Amino acid sequence: MNKLIAPVLALAALSVLTGCASLGVVDSEVSSYSRWPAGRLAASYLFERLPSHQAHPQEAQALEDAARGAVEAAGFVPAAEGVPADVAILLGARLSETERSPFDDPFWYGPPGTLHRSIAYGRLGRPYAGWRYGLLGPVRDYPGYAREVAVLIRDRKSGEALYEARAQSEGSWAALATLLPALFGAALKDFPAGGARNPHRVRIATTN
Repeated sequence: MNKLIAPVLALAALSVLTGCASLGVVDSEVSSYSRWPAGRLAASYLFERLPSHQAHPQEAQALEDAARGAVEAAGFVPAAEGVPADVAILLGARLSETERSPFDDPFWYGPPGTLHRSIAYGRLGRPYAGWRYGLLGPVRDYPGYAREVAVLIRDRKSGEALYEARAQSEGSWAALATLLPALFGAALKDFPAGGARNPHRVRIATTN
């Protein structure tokens, strides 16, 4: 079952999962592309909102709040009120729930020809979703998730796209309040040069 973060973020999920425990680190597959002019410094920014964002301002605000730390760590500063920003930053995010085969798990035991119960309660110690039948009776499973964020930075005067990045990760956690800042951090890790190799792995420590 896919859950598109509409228009870009599942705000309800974000608020419900704010109290989830820290994940420690988030490993992401990142693709980043740059046309950032040599010698140009990061300057003032504003977040661009498409009509779909404007129709859901609370969700858009939550997404911007999740990205703000990564944007400013890249060197950008918020544009002062009434002063034109140097760049506009467009954000996107998606959370998809995925069905996972129990045979993806290396930690299974039992006689051949049967469904086995996971020693570690799921793949590499992470729980699955749903129910399956194990040697000791029905076992509670938990879902896997595919998480993705996107960042596009445009020059405000010309409208030219100067930097584009996507960060994707998978796991059994859907704690968006913890994951989204880490994913945006991964997406902007290569700024302003962009990735020398795409996709490439980026590891970001979580802040919660």
